[in-house]
Amino acid sequence: MSRRFHAPVVLPADPSCSLLRDAVVDVDDEGRISFVGPASSAPEFAGEETRLTGILLPGLVNSHAHSPMTLLRGMGGDLPLLRWLREIIWPTEAKLKPADVRTGMLLGSVEMLRHGVTTSAEMYFEGEQLVDAVLATGGRVLVAPPVIELPGLDWRATLAAIDRWIDADGLRFGPGERIELGYGPHSAYMLNPDGLRATAESAAARGALVQIHVAEAAAEDLEQRKEHGSVPKLLDSLGMFNGRTLAAHSVHLSDEDIAIFAARGVGMAHCPGSNAKLASGIARIKDLRAAGVAIGLGTDGPASNDDIDLWEELQLTAMLARLANDDSTVVTAKDVFLMATRGGAEALGRHDLGVLEPGRWADLVHVDLDDPAFATGLDVPDEQLLANLVWAAGSRRVRDVWVAGEQVVAEAEPTRVDRREIQASVADTAARLRA
Repeated sequence: MSRRFHAPVVLPADPSCSLLRDAVVDVDDEGRISFVGPASSAPEFAGEETRLTGILLPGLVNSHAHSPMTLLRGMGGDLPLLRWLREIIWPTEAKLKPADVRTGMLLGSVEMLRHGVTTSAEMYFEGEQLVDAVLATGGRVLVAPPVIELPGLDWRATLAAIDRWIDADGLRFGPGERIELGYGPHSAYMLNPDGLRATAESAAARGALVQIHVAEAAAEDLEQRKEHGSVPKLLDSLGMFNGRTLAAHSVHLSDEDIAIFAARGVGMAHCPGSNAKLASGIARIKDLRAAGVAIGLGTDGPASNDDIDLWEELQLTAMLARLANDDSTVVTAKDVFLMATRGGAEALGRHDLGVLEPGRWADLVHVDLDDPAFATGLDVPDEQLLANLVWAAGSRRVRDVWVAGEQVVAEAEPTRVDRREIQASVADTAARLRA
């Protein structure tokens, strides 16, 4: 059924980050947007109309996450990255059963949807379980099963399994194309050059997205940097940047690395919360933006962040960039809002998401104003209202969420699944993992 949403303020996430007053968003029968603009210039409409208070904006895009790790939240929280992975995370993940991944992803998807994050790019094992969880909650996900070298894992078998899955189901499927399949070579230090090259070739042949960790921590890829000069140079030489590529973290980049990203159209997932918590460093956001690299924001996993509230990443992105450059104007509220919406979609190569404009999927978020952050009301300058949303309110007043026009959150609770039941299942699973 077609539907019209009428709100006092609409933030479409257009390039200038404009703010529309007394505006409407029309959604067609397929769940795509057919019109966005002032109510005074809207076409005649005969469908169902929903009148909202407050602000309507596009669903946020979490461009890098490992959301099933809700099961591991808080474990090893004061360790550096490599010790955290080797001593805590990988041994615990070895105990996971396939159904555990579904349980963890259910909670992760619910947590994100309640924060207004409608799409996440996920790198995790047991992709079928992850997909089943997201189809249950009604979210949207880009799945990248990890291709990795660890004892007991054959990267060739993993790659062949991903190839078969995509060849059987296609890149996108589910109602409203809510699932997209891709490849997740973990990193240059966890997969040999042959594996990296083969993964890149499989992805390019299918037009699939590659999600890969790049230059996250200074000590993680010493061997690769010594031999090849940098991780981006190595990946570029292996053809990894010939297709759609999302480079997560990308903290330790040289000028030459940034130029490679820009020339090859590599998207970057900036994860400031995880980078800060693990003391990995501060990514060169000013320089990456100046070079024209598409930047999205990511939470990383809920065991390294430790939440998956993308609104916090908006704030941290601006704050850390300002500190790193000694310049309070280098990244603005408009800049980070666009990174969390249209920027994430661009980084993932998904130009059907992240913006309220005709033809894109109707992934919508309603923020009400019943909060001290909005006590000054709507009748303030546009810049002040956006500042109040980004700097003060964040996810607190996300009340309703739609994906492809279907309501999946109402009054801050999921409509398709029982949040408390999922939380209880996570508690049971986590207890078993600790035993």
